[in-house]
Amino acid sequence: MNAMNAANAAPASGLDVRGPRFGAVLTTVVLAAVLVTGSGWLLAVQAVVFATGAVAGVRRSPYGWLFATVVRPRLGPTQETEDPAPPRFAQAVGLVFAVIGLAGYFAGPLWLGMAATGCALAAAFLNAAFGYCLGCEMYLLFRRATR
Repeated sequence: MNAMNAANAAPASGLDVRGPRFGAVLTTVVLAAVLVTGSGWLLAVQAVVFATGAVAGVRRSPYGWLFATVVRPRLGPTQETEDPAPPRFAQAVGLVFAVIGLAGYFAGPLWLGMAATGCALAAAFLNAAFGYCLGCEMYLLFRRATR
């Protein structure tokens, strides 16, 4: 590994905070497109992205792979890392909303699909625009409550 790749490589224990935020930008675009087009199939694709992030981890999700291979090499070294567990939990929360949305788009009522997609869109937008991850905050509240 050369010096440039070493400087841009994700730390083994921490997650580069820019990765989940990049994923949130892509998620925001996809979910907005779902609402504009009414495409349940596009929501299904996003559900697969959420499922991959929840099961395999954010780094192994399609958006995580895209960030690691295309975006991170063009950025400077990361200044901040985070525990990967909260973003992984957030992906699971997104998956729940996507599955509810899929039920609404494919089985009805349509408003359920739109409402669930809208909720997921709002959460993704908060992370993309302001760096505030609702699912991550839910994870932290859950952890405090179960101690």
